Amino acid sequence: MSDMEQRLSAWVIRHRWWFLVIAPLVILALASGLDRAKLNSNYRVFFSEDNPQLVAFDDQEKTYTQNDNVVFLLVPKDGQVFTRETLVAVERLTEMAWKLPYSLRVDSITNFQHTEAHGDDLTVRKLVDDAAEISDAEIDQVRKIALTEPLIVKRLVPENARVTIVNVTIQLPRIDEGRETPEVIVAARKIAEEIRTLYPHLDVSLTGMVAMNHAFTESSMNDMRFLIPVSFGVMVVALVLLLQGAMGTFATFLIIVMSIVAGMGTGIYSGISITPPSSVSPIIILTMAIANSVHILVAFYQELRSATDEGRQEAMRESLRINLQPIFLTSLTTIIGFLSLNLSDVPPFRDLGNLVAIGVGISFLLSVTFLPALMTLLPARVRRAEVDSGIMDRFGNFVVRHRHWLFWSVGGLVIALLAFIPRNELNDVFVRYFDETIDFRRDSDLLNKHLGGLYRIDYSLDSGENNGIHEPAFLGKVDAFANWLRQQPEVTHVNTVTDIFKRLNRDLHGGDPDWYRLPAKRDFAAQCLLLYEMSLPYGLDLNNQINVDKSAMLVMTSTRVLSTKQILALDKRAYQWLSDNTPTLGKPKSGTGPTMMFAHIGARNIRSMLFAAVLALALISLVLIATLRSLKIGLTSMIPNLAPAGMAFGAWGLLMGEVGLALSVTISMTLGIVVDDTIHFLSKYLRARREASMSPENAVRYAFSHVGMALMITSLSLIAGFLVLTLSSFYLNSSLGLMTAMVLFMALVADFLFLPPLLMRIEKG
Repeated sequence: MSDMEQRLSAWVIRHRWWFLVIAPLVILALASGLDRAKLNSNYRVFFSEDNPQLVAFDDQEKTYTQNDNVVFLLVPKDGQVFTRETLVAVERLTEMAWKLPYSLRVDSITNFQHTEAHGDDLTVRKLVDDAAEISDAEIDQVRKIALTEPLIVKRLVPENARVTIVNVTIQLPRIDEGRETPEVIVAARKIAEEIRTLYPHLDVSLTGMVAMNHAFTESSMNDMRFLIPVSFGVMVVALVLLLQGAMGTFATFLIIVMSIVAGMGTGIYSGISITPPSSVSPIIILTMAIANSVHILVAFYQELRSATDEGRQEAMRESLRINLQPIFLTSLTTIIGFLSLNLSDVPPFRDLGNLVAIGVGISFLLSVTFLPALMTLLPARVRRAEVDSGIMDRFGNFVVRHRHWLFWSVGGLVIALLAFIPRNELNDVFVRYFDETIDFRRDSDLLNKHLGGLYRIDYSLDSGENNGIHEPAFLGKVDAFANWLRQQPEVTHVNTVTDIFKRLNRDLHGGDPDWYRLPAKRDFAAQCLLLYEMSLPYGLDLNNQINVDKSAMLVMTSTRVLSTKQILALDKRAYQWLSDNTPTLGKPKSGTGPTMMFAHIGARNIRSMLFAAVLALALISLVLIATLRSLKIGLTSMIPNLAPAGMAFGAWGLLMGEVGLALSVTISMTLGIVVDDTIHFLSKYLRARREASMSPENAVRYAFSHVGMALMITSLSLIAGFLVLTLSSFYLNSSLGLMTAMVLFMALVADFLFLPPLLMRIEKG
């Protein structure tokens, strides 16, 4: 292998002009794919096509209607919804909301379809018509009706009547959502601003599923506009301080930029779209690209004996010779780690893994071709290495001298932190994927405070026959289920057609409150519903709750903002209730909707990523055993490679106690990264053992002296790069950055304080 490295390094230096010309041309060609970049802002992007919860949700939307919506939350400053001024504003907003692009339905307290019977005639009218002209007595009557009507109270207005919402159902064509969603939100914000101007006594907030989709876009754009420049700034400062040379910093910066644009361009050429998780790919590529360049440059400066052209070439040949194998291995293991994300159940994480893997691969090629070629032409100053070497020599002596104490103390720390892993619980709150800097998060929190959040769980109950929803026995079961749901502490409102049947039965019996119950005969129930549906205006029919052949109906359950654990517990109880009380309706189904989709994806992803981590570990172990040519050393190296993730999760369990969707990919992703330091240390250790026949103790000293400073620089750079992600407004990215930084710090501790004592102990044995 040594002869091959020597020949390759000599070949690269000999043909350096070719690399200086060809590499930029290839990079420009690959970077042209950036012109095709598209942002995918739909929450559906987090679910693969065969995801069972997404399949169930698609079936529901085909059976009923889409449930994408825009919610206008109106908060009167006097705390009173039922005033003439506020009702006028709600009426005006309701009319304007119909003009939103792709609007399908608008629900508000003013256009609620109130029913009254006059003899044998049923009148269906808006609850508020021409609010500016109604009297105070009529306003009191509207208030009384609204706060006693199950389909209004706790749905459109809370019991204290301090706020109200106008809910707009949106039916996106889903042809070009990158254009459709912003089109809706821009129009909605324009309407909201107009209402604020016309009615200054109102605060208007904007939320809903379409607003959440747009929040994904805004978060991605914020990250790319803010975090990428910050990352570059942090990296440049770190490189200047650590490399202490303008030319090396410039060359590394160039490699980073070329790796990012080529990696992203290639990925976009292959059909990858930009999503919030994959939008931070440039930052991770930037962070990973530094490591290869730093190892090449540190060795180059260490070997530089003359600033002449020949001296630079000789130093670079030696740097390539001693670094080619470890850099190839670290790049390969990093690529394996990120490619393992393809086993994730979350497509954006697959895209993230593929984009970073491409970028790391390009970074490796540039680091061993373009970077050496460039550095042999740039001026370089011969440095005195005594300071850096002295620091690492002293540290190496410290580790060798205290190897027994370090082995047991660090080993004990590892075991202690591993013990806290069970404290972690899977929990996610998808509305809180965004921090308070995003409008959607603030507005959704306000909605949750007054009416409950956007969380909705839908249950489709099937009678098993055409027009079966008119059967009194079926209606009784649906109503019993709705009443059971209302008793659950998590539930804020239940919307069911059975409440309409009760109201119609009462109104068609002279408004007698004793008749506020379900019709006792099927024919009468069918007549009631037909009479009601014929009286409804366009856009306010019951297609969102009753299927076409009237064999099934939807029970829509709204809840306050819940954690994953609480959602799944509620759905489990609902499933059990249906199993116990509705056996004639067939096998019950779990709830459907985005809420259920996000609740299940975390657990599904953890299962798939555990397999991915095992697969990545197996592949990386085989690579290390084969290339290091030592079964004992290859297997031994897995201990300090697995320990950092376990230590970080243990510390997370001690400090946080909850893991979510983002953290489920951390083990697989970081496994390939933490191996890097181990590989560089072992390569120098084994070189000393095999080529210089050094003792284990002296081989450890040699490894620290020749690669210790480079490992310190790259590790601190990686940690700084991932800590930048903690500034993201998107929780999946910020938590991923924090956990990865923790793993990398633990890896530095393990490789510097545990791996050397472990090697000396095993080699001695």
